[in-house]
Amino acid sequence: MNQENQNIEHKRIWKDEYLKWVSGFANAQGGKIYIGIDDDLTVVGVDNLHKQLEDIPNKIINNTGVFPETNHLVMEGKDVIEIVIEPCGMPISYRGVYYYRSGATKQEFRGMALHQFLLKKMGLNWEDMPCDGATMDDIDDDAIVYFLNHAIEEGRMDPESRKSSKEDVLSNLGLISDGIPTNGAVLLFGKYPQRRFVTSSFKIGRFGADDSDLLNQDQIEGNLIQMTDKIMQVLSSKYLIRPIHYEGLQRKEPLEIPEEALREIIFNSIVHKLQFGTWNQMSIYDDHIRLWNEGVLPEDYTVETLMSKHTSKPRNPKMAQVFYRAGFIEAWGRGYEKIMKAFDKANLRHPEFRVEQGGVTAIIYRDIFMSIRGDQKSIQTEPNRTKTEPKPNQNRTKTEQKNKIVELLAENPMITRTEIAEKLGLHESSVQRRLETLVKEGRIRHVGPTNGGYWEIISHL
Repeated sequence: MNQENQNIEHKRIWKDEYLKWVSGFANAQGGKIYIGIDDDLTVVGVDNLHKQLEDIPNKIINNTGVFPETNHLVMEGKDVIEIVIEPCGMPISYRGVYYYRSGATKQEFRGMALHQFLLKKMGLNWEDMPCDGATMDDIDDDAIVYFLNHAIEEGRMDPESRKSSKEDVLSNLGLISDGIPTNGAVLLFGKYPQRRFVTSSFKIGRFGADDSDLLNQDQIEGNLIQMTDKIMQVLSSKYLIRPIHYEGLQRKEPLEIPEEALREIIFNSIVHKLQFGTWNQMSIYDDHIRLWNEGVLPEDYTVETLMSKHTSKPRNPKMAQVFYRAGFIEAWGRGYEKIMKAFDKANLRHPEFRVEQGGVTAIIYRDIFMSIRGDQKSIQTEPNRTKTEPKPNQNRTKTEQKNKIVELLAENPMITRTEIAEKLGLHESSVQRRLETLVKEGRIRHVGPTNGGYWEIISHL
């Protein structure tokens, strides 16, 4: 005899409250309820068998509209009633409340989860519904052009598409219904979607010691197709750093997080978000970034599924198709593989993904930022250089140069690298190397954006 699971429930006696379980099974994958078997699988049997075989189906039909299959079984010499509930294509309620079988438990649908469930049962997606009160005037021509340029450049739309009207573009993308832009169309290409969908903006917060220590925040608004560009611009200018290094004579200023991988993570958080849910929220701390979007994974998917080859099951397929055509995401579930490869190439720790609080969280570690602060050794690979044993007088000269730089920074924390080079008679690249060394030694640190901010003296020696 099977233990209780997704499709099996045992009850010692019948109670009318078990009609909730009928609703839950019908709204999920179907299942069986056995009357006359205790939770510990002890067979106790039922009384008044024939009456119950008549009463129970009638109660189920009258209260839920579900037509069950009711069977009489004999187990260990005792009468048991088997109630078979098939999955139903229509939502089933009991006394106005909708239930769902999840694992071995009965869940009650409420709020946004109920709204999403009802749409799904009726074969509808929220993104496909006509946007109430919207007209083609609410669609931004520049957003359409932006999308077409990217899609044509990626080879995923014909160059002739540029000659199409915006009505034709939306129609070809399945984002217009009887001449009315859908919710998905307004979110993707609207002039100001937040007028109708307040939580479609993207929140960024910089935190200090703990979650109560909010240092700075931004809320990125506008259409979704261009939103990631705005997010990346704000992150680069206000929240993340671009450490400078040289490869030979070539100056490099990469973002501390692999840029294409970060874009991919943000794209996915936008595309897979429960669009009528709450905001996408990015919390930035010294040592890591947390990006959370509302919306659970597809049924039978786990975080491990995402990390391996898997079929893409977007929550908002029409919107995902637009992002795919623009070249922003992959259509074959390869996005997470690309993210991991980008972090491997940069010799950085992989991000972690967790299912929590009704959504998915991406945790991105800020190893480079922490390394520059001197809190840990850098795990970033240093550029290849020809290493020779320095002579004693070279050591002394470099030490004197570093000490002088510290003095200059103490006098003027906002002094530029060019000004230091002029005062010391050094090349700017030499000044940059001394600054990097001082940071690694924990004697100084830079506060604020790369182009701006100021230097702080930690130790003069």
